[in-house]
Amino acid sequence: MTIYQNLLDIIQRRGAGFLVLLDPDRLQADRLTGLAQRCAESDADALLVGSSLMLSSRFDETIRQIKENVSLPVIIFPGNLAQISPHADAILYLSLISGRSPQHLIEQQVRAAPYIREIGIEPIATGYILVDSGRLTSVQFMSSTFPVPHDKPDIAQAHALAAEYLGMKLIFMDAGSGAQRTVSDEMIRAVDEYVSLPLVVGGGIREPRTAREKVAAGADFVVIGNAFEKGADTGRLKEFADAIHDR
Repeated sequence: MTIYQNLLDIIQRRGAGFLVLLDPDRLQADRLTGLAQRCAESDADALLVGSSLMLSSRFDETIRQIKENVSLPVIIFPGNLAQISPHADAILYLSLISGRSPQHLIEQQVRAAPYIREIGIEPIATGYILVDSGRLTSVQFMSSTFPVPHDKPDIAQAHALAAEYLGMKLIFMDAGSGAQRTVSDEMIRAVDEYVSLPLVVGGGIREPRTAREKVAAGADFVVIGNAFEKGADTGRLKEFADAIHDR
């Protein structure tokens, strides 16, 4: 079974999926591995690994160490070309469709494609939509792109539909790491009603009740990252898992 089919099965079985984002720039490899193990014990569905910048040269080793210690799917959420590893199960093959920079729309993808083919990890074509969060986020700064305005769901709808027509497999709406406000329920609902692709939502979600609200609005997967970087016990992780899975 492909990782993408696995994700579709999660939606079918559980109503929605719980994805945890592990950032190698924020935690050392051993702490990331420990967090990954707690995620597996707490009913998370898959792990995303990636960073907007990547200050460490140990990305490949970090992925390998995580895979050796957990059975959850490990999916790369790349911020640049340095974030590709043969030890991962899959990679979100992102196109920043909310931006207009050719580097993030197609150039990085062209450069990465031969290597992804060579190492044999599964690419999951993903339309990435950056949404304004009330502050300048790392991904916005590094990509030099304008986010979709927080109160303009119609703009998000048009971008998501373009991604669907281009043959992408996922829509990822992201307010960014450390967002002051999340992608609005109104925008999630509007996009969910407008396209048929699975919808991933992340950025600024710090409480289980907020995660639950995103699922109720139409998110198929909720991504949590910053909420766990200062330490997360299995109880806290399980609260998120229960809130997301109870669609």
